Amino acid sequence: MKQLIRKIKEDKKLREIITYLFFGGMTTVVNFVVFFLARNLLGWNLVVSNTLSWILSVLFAFATNKKWVFKSKSTGTKQFLVELGKFFFYRIVSFGIDMGCMLLFIDVFKMGEFLAKLITQTIIVVANYVFSKFLIFTSKNV
Repeated sequence: MKQLIRKIKEDKKLREIITYLFFGGMTTVVNFVVFFLARNLLGWNLVVSNTLSWILSVLFAFATNKKWVFKSKSTGTKQFLVELGKFFFYRIVSFGIDMGCMLLFIDVFKMGEFLAKLITQTIIVVANYVFSKFLIFTSKNV
């Protein structure tokens, strides 16, 4: 166990991936909590509750990815807004991939919803990591 912890501390890429997965899990918690609070406590409709939970979870993901996962060093308002804009854009793209995969797996391949969602979310996690690592939080933004 000590060797594993030491390896994680020393290996920047491994630490980045583990941190990304941790904060991705926390983002999911934010999404669920906001959705159920808005839906059950406030009595808001499904679309409003889901939209609010998506927006707040994307903002949470942006903040944690920027600061702790990819350690973006961008400075100034313009660079911040560029990263934020790219982050939202690529999260919308990943939402499109999510819906497309779900429809394909369920309607075309007749896959069960749970398995389809599991496979789709694996694709989305990888896609979001690639988008963030190579297209959003890049040294070009500094």
